[in-house]
Formats: sequence, structure tokens, C-alpha cells
Amino acid sequence: MPEVPDRCVMTVHAHPDDEASKGAGTIAKVKAAGTKTVLVCCTGGEAGDILNPAMDDEEVRARLPEVRMEELAASMEVIGYDELVLLGYRDSGMPDSEHNLNPDCFANAPLDEAVGRLVTAIREHRPDVLITYGDDQRGYPHPDHLRVHEISVEAFEATGDPDRFPEAGEPWQPLKLYYTVWAKARIIAMHEKFLELGLESPYSKEWLDREGQDERITTRIDISDHADVRGKALLAHRTQIDPASPFWFGLPPEEARLVHPYDEYVLARSLVDTDLPEDDVFAGIGDRVGR
Repeated sequence: MPEVPDRCVMTVHAHPDDEASKGAGTIAKVKAAGTKTVLVCCTGGEAGDILNPAMDDEEVRARLPEVRMEELAASMEVIGYDELVLLGYRDSGMPDSEHNLNPDCFANAPLDEAVGRLVTAIREHRPDVLITYGDDQRGYPHPDHLRVHEISVEAFEATGDPDRFPEAGEPWQPLKLYYTVWAKARIIAMHEKFLELGLESPYSKEWLDREGQDERITTRIDISDHADVRGKALLAHRTQIDPASPFWFGLPPEEARLVHPYDEYVLARSLVDTDLPEDDVFAGIGDRVGR
């Protein structure tokens, strides 16, 4: 991939650690090609449980919001993000939890307000490509993930319109909007590799029976040269990721990096001509004036 320093990609995530589990290899790849990379994190992850027993102590619990920001900074360095935008909302917690009732949580924020904050970030950083969560989240219907989708789609439509959010800066229109997807083909391949190696698979029948979205995938990014980035970025989130987790780290690294070394996306909106399937999120995007 040639040097393209005038290009910019922005990803919109719900919590610290989401940027590590979804599309980290893609960001590392485009960053290596000279692309500007911007992470929007909508909440501080305040409602997250401490999932690593080694980090579950009184001192960490007392300053969990600060710890999660420290972890996010470390993860961003591993992945290669240039800029961080915090939308400033509180974590809404899992569905039907007490956190859902907090008036400051992301899911309870007025939609126009949250869209306006994202539009401000888009107009400031001027991404060509916006990557966010999809419209089908039946597998993980977290309130904040649902809201990320809502505000991203609305912001993509609004940010180029001078009549929408005039206080948010000079209009700028991203040219492509992508949804991240965890392909069922990836899950099956990982499961089969565990069995092949004589290891117990962490993918239960519920995982294997879950309906996939593979037929919707338009864009497959080869991340072979950056296959270790996701694991290293996840480990930066010390409170959220147990290094002994078989789900994330159950396969030997030399095997894991070869199993389905792709990030996959659904191209949801495009204002440029591009042939599908794609192997590059910047496919069809030429030089732009006015960055």
C-alpha cells in the first residue's frame, strides 16, 4: 500500500477495549501506510467489571475510570491511533442493569446532542472513512453499542450538510461508512483449530448456532502482517482482559495468527464507485481537496 498521508480513517467505539477487539489490525495496517487514524470513544467504561483476577483489588476499583483511560492510551499506542476523541458519556452498563438508569449514561443522552458531538469530531478531523457498529446486533445488544450505531449513521448523513449542526464546524463529508463484523467463518475456523490441536474450544454450541452475517460482508482486509496487534492491544486493557482467557488466548500464538487473518466489514454507505468485494477500506477514494 503506498504512502497516503492525506487520508484519514475514524472509528467509533462504545468503550475502552472495543478498539482492541474490533478492527485493530486494519488500523495498524492503514497507519503503517501513513494514514491518519482517529479513535472516538463514546464512554469511559465506568460500568465495566474487573475481569482479570490479578487486577481485582481495592485500589484499582477505587480509581477504575482513571485506570481504564490509562489502559486505553496503552492500547492506542499498540494499534497506532494518532488521535483520541472522548464523547464524554458514562457507560450505560449491560442490558437491564442498574447503570441503565443513570441519567448521564450514553444510552440516555439526547440523540441530537450525541450526534452533534460526533459531527464536531468528524468536521475537526475530516475522515474519508468512518467505521462503526452495524445495524444487526442481536448477538450482543449492549445499549451503548446500539447507540453507537444510531449516532454514527445519523452523523454520516448530517456532517456534510451546512444546515445541520452549524455550530459544530465547517461541513465535511466522509465518503464511506463501514460496519464491523465478526464473521461466523472466523468463529468456526477458530473452533476447528482448537479441536484439531486437541484443545478444549471456548466456543460453545450457543456460539456455533448463532446466526451469522457473512453473506453481508463486502470488505475483507488481510491483516496477516498485523495479526498480533489485537492480542497485544487487548492485553493493554489489564482490568478487562484475563491473559489466561481461552477465548482470546487459548490457541498458541503461532497458530492463532494463521487462523482467519482478516478483518471484515459491511460497506453500508458509499459516495464513491467501488467494486465489491473489496480488500481496502479506501478503495475508490482518490485524492481530496480541502483537508
